[in-house]
Amino acid sequence: MTNDLPRFGRAAPTIAVTDLSRALDFYVGVLGFTKTFENGDPVGFAIVERDAAQLHLTLQPKHVAGTANVAHLLTADAEALYKYLCAHRVRIIKRLRDADYGMRTFVLADPDGNRLDVGEDLD
Repeated sequence: MTNDLPRFGRAAPTIAVTDLSRALDFYVGVLGFTKTFENGDPVGFAIVERDAAQLHLTLQPKHVAGTANVAHLLTADAEALYKYLCAHRVRIIKRLRDADYGMRTFVLADPDGNRLDVGEDLD
């Protein structure tokens, strides 16, 4: 049955944030994304993109971050990104490690505490 379904493209997780300006400062200013779209008056939604990654930021003033990862970002060099983020005082939730499932990985938090899992395929 699934062979008859159309192919999916890139997935774009939606991340709730309590302050869109602060979130954009982080995702654009620190992580190097580019804001490619915004919507609302006042603005309550923005899309940021970097390389093949796209994230949708949505304003939710009463949002409280949970303990689950909200997005998984793949990178070609997890160690370099980890060192860069540490130098920029980004909160690291789980330190850089080589996992038994073949990935070099770590978890960071955005200013709202949303957890982003970063991974580099070691295979």
